[in-house]
Amino acid sequence: MAQQVLAGFHAVIARVRYSAATVREVYVDQTRRDKRMLAFIEQVEQAGLKVMAVPVERLDGLAKGTRHQGVVALALEQELAVDVNELLDDLEEAGQVPFLLILDGVTDPHNLGACLRSANAAGAHAVIAPRDRAVGLNATVSRVACGGAESTPYITVTNLARTMRMLRERDVWLVGTSDQATHTFHQVDARRPMAWVMGAEGEGMRRLTRETCDELVSIPMMGAVESLNVSVASAVCLYETLRQRSQS
Repeated sequence: MAQQVLAGFHAVIARVRYSAATVREVYVDQTRRDKRMLAFIEQVEQAGLKVMAVPVERLDGLAKGTRHQGVVALALEQELAVDVNELLDDLEEAGQVPFLLILDGVTDPHNLGACLRSANAAGAHAVIAPRDRAVGLNATVSRVACGGAESTPYITVTNLARTMRMLRERDVWLVGTSDQATHTFHQVDARRPMAWVMGAEGEGMRRLTRETCDELVSIPMMGAVESLNVSVASAVCLYETLRQRSQS
């Protein structure tokens, strides 16, 4: 199984909480003994893991440019769902209504991390993205996701449009966002099996992705700005699903 680097307090603590058995080594800056660091060390040690104090240069080398806050861990990659059909089968068996986020063209790790964080917080079952137009799960993504990358499956697919058509065949309603849409996201029936489809800020969704959606909706913009960052737009829509399902 491949090994990954986790950098920063949130990313490491999230993995310790959700899957301490996958954590192999935990390193901290040997010069830091502030309240936050001491609380971190205590929490990690309570999970049965050893903490090694090392020079900050060692942490810099492990993190490879990612801001680590004096905390780095080496861990085995999580075994989360990697196939959309298997995920849907598992949800059907568990009697759960599919709730997905599809990202088209999101290549910035900070945006992806924020999207994973919002998806996890809202209870989405997975985030889906095309393999050739997406960033991988690197240390920056894990740090920004604050645990979302450790517990919400991030599934990359070879052909996004084909995957979307398969989702439609399995009765998952695909809702994309568009400034030109006449309906707003509030008018979506988010209680049904569904996936929100988001494009990167600037380019937006590709034409084929947009045409494969069942429905296009807008997010009302009342101020001077013309659009929201993809991670903010995703959070707004994801929480609309959570709101509706909480009331049903």
